Amino acid sequence: MLVKEINVTNQVGLHARPATFFIQKANEYKSSIWVEKEGRRVNAKSLLGVLSLGITANTGIRILADGADEQQAVDGLAKLIESGFAE
Repeated sequence: MLVKEINVTNQVGLHARPATFFIQKANEYKSSIWVEKEGRRVNAKSLLGVLSLGITANTGIRILADGADEQQAVDGLAKLIESGFAE
């Protein structure tokens, strides 16, 4: 299992459109992937789960992945977040 901590820096956080991009990216991987905020963990492939975390701008989260492509999953999702979702 791999874990990466990252700050969400885009203006709206991980809501609506950015969350949709995040889930679409997570679904490209075979690994099980979770997002964790303040000790609460949800499935990164679930829109309702990700939205339920209420991830706002400048919030620290953890991305966890377990499976055959866990390194690619963590790196790909971190890169998407770091890009600010092209906003």
